[in-house]
Order: sequence, then structure tokens, then C-alpha cells
Amino acid sequence: MVSDNTKIGTGLLFLGCVFLVLGVIFLFDSALLALGDILFLTGLTMTIGVSRTVRFFTRKDRLRGILAFFGGIILVMCKWGMFGMILQLYGIVYLFGQFFPIAAQSLKSAPVIGSVFQTPAVERFFNSFGSSGKSSSNGNGGSMYSPV
Repeated sequence: MVSDNTKIGTGLLFLGCVFLVLGVIFLFDSALLALGDILFLTGLTMTIGVSRTVRFFTRKDRLRGILAFFGGIILVMCKWGMFGMILQLYGIVYLFGQFFPIAAQSLKSAPVIGSVFQTPAVERFFNSFGSSGKSSSNGNGGSMYSPV
């Protein structure tokens, strides 16, 4: 059973994404982007929990994405909406890039858009996120997780 915090967090995540999209549509409106950022971070924290959120945003192997994401949030708060969103987008792709192939795989079974995600070009696009050169840089034969 899903807890109430998870349900509320998922709703806040959705609202955060809606406000971020609206902020981009309305020519990078800083108020909508800032509200979207706050709702997104609050929703993420409520969905996965405080300790998991802290662990996610304090991993040293994700430092570049973390700095880009939070630097983008700071730029949005300082009313530099376009530059902040570009920096945030880089941080999101860096942080959540490994999730994109998983999401695309699950969307293949969706009734209307499943055929779009089954085309070879779209499959190659989403699979490129999962293997963006990070696996060869850790020196353990291509595995992202090394035994400690």
C-alpha cells in the first residue's frame, strides 16, 4: 500500500513539472519556474523520503549534475530564467539520465504512444542516455556499481 506522503509527493512532483513547463511556455517566467522548482524538490523529498533524497544529492559521482541542477535553481531564483533552465536541464539529464531508458521501456507498452517508443531511432536515442560514457570511466568492466 502506498503511504499518504508518497501520494502527496507524487502530486507535488506533477505540479512542479506542470509549473516548469508553464514557465518555459511563458518565455521563461521566473516566478513559475521558481515555483516549479520548489514543488519539484518538495515532491521528490516526500515521495522517496528525506534520507534517500539527501543520499541522492550527496553522492560524489553525481557532483557535476548536482551543482548544475542547484546552480540552475539559484539562477532561476535570481531571475535569470533561461540560463537557469538550461543549467537545470543539464543537471537533470546528468542526474536522471540512467532512468530515461527505463521510462522509455515502460512506455513501449502504452496504448497510444507505444508505437513511437518502439521505433529504432527513438530506442537508440533513449538507450544513449544509459551508456553516456560513464560506464567506461570507472574501470570496473562497464558496471556502474563497483563492489566496496
